[in-house]
Amino acid sequence: QVQLVESGGGLVQAGGSLRLSCVVSGSISSINSMAWYRQSPGKQRELVASIAAGGDTTYADSVKGRFTISRDNAKNTVYLQMSTLTPEDTANYVCNSRLIPVGYTLGDYWGLGTRVIVSS
Repeated sequence: QVQLVESGGGLVQAGGSLRLSCVVSGSISSINSMAWYRQSPGKQRELVASIAAGGDTTYADSVKGRFTISRDNAKNTVYLQMSTLTPEDTANYVCNSRLIPVGYTLGDYWGLGTRVIVSS
């Protein structure tokens, strides 16, 4: 069974930094893309950043220059380094991975999220 477990969220003051981690575990044949989404109450889920298997990255306009996504393929882990945080970054940050479990076909898998609260 595939599991995605996020960590690193918390309360931080505006202007501060946090580093989120997401570990993918289970019987996995290959991992394609990995990504971070975020959702706040009353708002639609937003793609924050993604990273392809080859390392190509994309970012939401709202986080460009402030957030950096990276991955460690040996550890099946994706990171999100967040800097210059603002209260608008407050959200539940959810990890996504498009992967192929052993014996199955390509699918999207999700974690439960880690909460980030930025105080002004």
